[in-house]
Amino acid sequence: MTVIYDKYYKSENFFGEPYPELIEFFAQHPKKSKVLDLGCGQGRDAIALARLGYTVTGIDNSKVGIEQMTRVAQTENLNLTGLVGDIFSIENLEEFSFVLLDSMFHFAKKDKEKEVGLIKKIITQIKTGCLLVICIQDTGNKVQILNQIIDSEQQSNRLVDKKFKYIFKDSESGHKSETNYCMIAIEKS
Repeated sequence: MTVIYDKYYKSENFFGEPYPELIEFFAQHPKKSKVLDLGCGQGRDAIALARLGYTVTGIDNSKVGIEQMTRVAQTENLNLTGLVGDIFSIENLEEFSFVLLDSMFHFAKKDKEKEVGLIKKIITQIKTGCLLVICIQDTGNKVQILNQIIDSEQQSNRLVDKKFKYIFKDSESGHKSETNYCMIAIEKS
């Protein structure tokens, strides 16, 4: 099966570096914790978190992305496992202290129900004390929809609600873009 992101991942590190705000957040927590990075792609966040000392499992449907991430993990001897799979069928979330979803939600009409269901499923299945960290483009009404979902679940305490700008620079093409983002972190209560 051809996955749409496989063509993008022909370029190593296609989406650039992890957000400094995300790395700062994780740098403040116990590094021995287990992180599940859903939709990890080429491992932009998973690799950075493993370098911080976390035990990371990254899942993505792109075999190309997972192979690239695994190559880096093996070269650097990182505690990082990459799995090719469908994030929407994820189970057994109770073993993780963090679940990360970076740029996974667009809430487009055709995907909204499936994406809302995934967020609710994660909040329901994670263990008490687990942190769910979501980075989302702050465009349209995406953040508003995400906040409505989180607020409706009443099983969590909001720890972070931070807006930031992500600046992407492609050194090869000279392309530069700036996107508004929001990082929301909740703790299951």
